[in-house]
Amino acid sequence: MSETKPMSAAGQRILVAAGDLFYGRGITAVGVDLIAEHSGVTKRTLYNQFGSKDQLVVAYIEEREQRWRLLVRETIAAASPMDAVLAPLEALRTWNQSNPRGCAFINALAELPDPAHPAHLIATQQKQWLLTLFTDLATAAGCSAPDTLATQLLVLHEGALVTQQLPLDTLSASIELAHELVRASILH
Repeated sequence: MSETKPMSAAGQRILVAAGDLFYGRGITAVGVDLIAEHSGVTKRTLYNQFGSKDQLVVAYIEEREQRWRLLVRETIAAASPMDAVLAPLEALRTWNQSNPRGCAFINALAELPDPAHPAHLIATQQKQWLLTLFTDLATAAGCSAPDTLATQLLVLHEGALVTQQLPLDTLSASIELAHELVRASILH
């Protein structure tokens, strides 16, 4: 993550407006004029606060990542070691209530395919963090083949996110399948 200085009230308004717009309409569909209008600032203020639209996108992705990691860590802290393996999936139950358009990181990866784009890099690192977290949690719980289990859990997690907008309850089905995978890995 990039270093951040304390953000002004205008900067916070810009980030909130940009976050709502980027998540709701798409990063590439939203211009700085619309963000300035929705945040009640001038374009000059927006540029003074963030330097460029790309840097504002980075701030948006970083802010979402911080909130997501905090929720996952809180879910892990409240769980037994065995249940902690599934904490990132369980955290989606809460997260999805206020994030109906799926995963902002997956959306960003689709909209910003250039791996050199700083927001693309952050989104990629977030998915790697999640895979590593699943591996660490599976290892701590004594699961056999924790790397394989972690990959399976990541696929279930991401699949539940991608299918969130469909009229299916894929999250519940993914969590149930994840429970079965974890139980099976303990028995071996």
